[in-house]
Amino acid sequence: MIGYPSEALYEEVAFIAYYLHWPHRQIMSLEHNERRRWVAEVSNINQKLNQAANPEN
Repeated sequence: MIGYPSEALYEEVAFIAYYLHWPHRQIMSLEHNERRRWVAEVSNINQKLNQAANPEN
């Protein structure tokens, strides 16, 4: 079995910690799919906010 790439894991953890201010232990306790879902949801929110702030783009 091949493990999840550590670089991707660090990126996910950093992203969630930065935007949601969750502690490392809480983020690491999430299942992989749930962690990816949080990353996607925060990304969607950021995208909508950026589009609203810059409607020309």
